[in-house]
Amino acid sequence: MFQKTLHISTSPHVVRGIGTDDIMRNVVWAMAPTAGYAIWVFGLSALLMLLTATAACVLTEHLLARMSGKESTISDWSAVITGALLALTLPPGFPLWMTFLGGVVAIGLGKFAFGGLGYNVFNPALVGRAFLQAAFPVAITTWHKAFAPERFLSVTASTLTFPFTEPAAVDAFSGATPLAAFKFEHAITPAYDLALGLIPGSTGETCAVLIALGGLYLIARGMMDWRIPVSILAAVGVFSSILHLADAEAYPSPVFMWLSGGLMLGAVFMATDMVASPVTPLGVWVYGTLIGVLVVVIRIWGGLPEGVMYAILLGNAVSPHLDKLVIPRVYGTSRTYKTKAT
Repeated sequence: MFQKTLHISTSPHVVRGIGTDDIMRNVVWAMAPTAGYAIWVFGLSALLMLLTATAACVLTEHLLARMSGKESTISDWSAVITGALLALTLPPGFPLWMTFLGGVVAIGLGKFAFGGLGYNVFNPALVGRAFLQAAFPVAITTWHKAFAPERFLSVTASTLTFPFTEPAAVDAFSGATPLAAFKFEHAITPAYDLALGLIPGSTGETCAVLIALGGLYLIARGMMDWRIPVSILAAVGVFSSILHLADAEAYPSPVFMWLSGGLMLGAVFMATDMVASPVTPLGVWVYGTLIGVLVVVIRIWGGLPEGVMYAILLGNAVSPHLDKLVIPRVYGTSRTYKTKAT
């Protein structure tokens, strides 16, 4: 007669073997449709920039690992993610030599300076992007229209600029992003164009629908904390709704705030960095809310049209402190006990 055996053991209880490389690889798969659509929208320039940023990050990680006497860690896919995310935050005509430099800084300063994977305080791709924003402000704010007729036959004039020289003159396809158009001209871009990426902007400001689907895939696989993007989007929605109701002429609708700029990309793929985000349940909600509020504040009252990068970096900076402030109470103890214990 068949008998079932009940095994009783102490924690931890491992139910499935998912390693870092499995998670990172799935993140790459989730980002692939967005990257592919960006290439379709902006053509060869976007493709070359994605390849350059990824190559820079992978090469830098390999060299730094070997120089420090460690085994190369490029097989964990984290450098690929950093490179792809960095490229998606840049204009499609951004010079390739600047892109490569940004990849080196993203890995070297944003990751290895803190000890490598699992120790980075800030999202490495945003560290690289912040460096490029400070070093090359003109190039990083030069935009190009989507679906240029010759996008698969030639690259934009600035893409192949020789290193350490000024980018080529702005070509006929340059234009303002929806956020810049609203901030300086109070012009609202239709939600349909924003959702499908039919707009000028960063390479990753393409299809908000595909970005959301990539996030849903990771959430379904248990590889993303859904509370982070939800709290960010909720905070942006509530705050912008209050402002819009107060003065619809001066402040955009929450739909415009959700779909414009890099909010969807940042909320789904950047703010959710497992190392740079909180681990406590309440800390996660506070973290996402803080980022969402900062995005609206910078977009409306800041000097720049976009604020997602700075909002996430500031959220990364306070993330460890949030975990300490809202540490859960140990089951069976009082709050007084928790305070004394900590």
